[in-house]
Amino acid sequence: MTVTDLHTSKSSPDLQRAADEELDLFGLTDRGKVRPDNEDQFLICTVHPQVVVHGTSLRDIDTLPLRGTRLATCLVVADGVGGRDSGGEAARLAAESITRYVASTLRSYHVAGSSGDDELFEALRKSALQAHDAVRAEAASRADPRPMATTLTVALAVWPWLYALQVGDSRCYYLDGSTLRQMTRDQTLAQQLVDQGVLPKERIKASPFRNVLASAVGGEEALPEVTRAAMRRPGTTLLCSDGLTKHVTDEEIAEHLRTMTSSEQVCRALVDLALERGGTDNVTVVVGRAPLAAR
Repeated sequence: MTVTDLHTSKSSPDLQRAADEELDLFGLTDRGKVRPDNEDQFLICTVHPQVVVHGTSLRDIDTLPLRGTRLATCLVVADGVGGRDSGGEAARLAAESITRYVASTLRSYHVAGSSGDDELFEALRKSALQAHDAVRAEAASRADPRPMATTLTVALAVWPWLYALQVGDSRCYYLDGSTLRQMTRDQTLAQQLVDQGVLPKERIKASPFRNVLASAVGGEEALPEVTRAAMRRPGTTLLCSDGLTKHVTDEEIAEHLRTMTSSEQVCRALVDLALERGGTDNVTVVVGRAPLAAR
């Protein structure tokens, strides 16, 4: 597991926690103009402690505050590899595995940002490996020997910390209001060559290895990487499959986020831009933000 702390400043940004009704969350996925099927999956959810009443003599039980304060917000993008019945299924299994994780790890959320949050890093890493095992088990049970794998990118917001889990080459970005930061590292053979100093960074888009995954859920090897950043308001998190980044630059993503009017608006604008430029792959964009509270 790789753990990188991208922001350790003790400065005092606006750390007022957003209420549930202030969150602006949206996701959009499109098949694109070339691929016959859409193998991308996404998930947006919030995690709450909740009281489930199975029986009572109390009147007006529905008026009681049975759902507790939000513990976390989770965004997921998975980009399947291997065709409709394998890549799409791998992406679905990975997203479902992460859903089970976020529902069952309540204890980990309470250590976020503390000296004990290694527990959360490890839980995130294990969640990716559980997804990896689930996909490989499904592949082993099939008579069809086609590859079955998926990328997996997860953004887990436990205010005021944002944790990004990465396997593959889908991406997580965070805009702190002005500066866009890519929180994930593409796990491709081309990026490995850049990291080793063999391939100049500016030549990565021309490399035949730019889309060859070095790590994938369900592939030969899954190498989960976890990063952490401090959030502030206004701040925006964006997850996407490489169907977006094949056609839209980081600079363009940043400008769209800086001028966005809503998460739905910016998701639709970015997907439309990727389609206008060829739409050579499935494209998925998920955005979450907490705008500044009205004064």
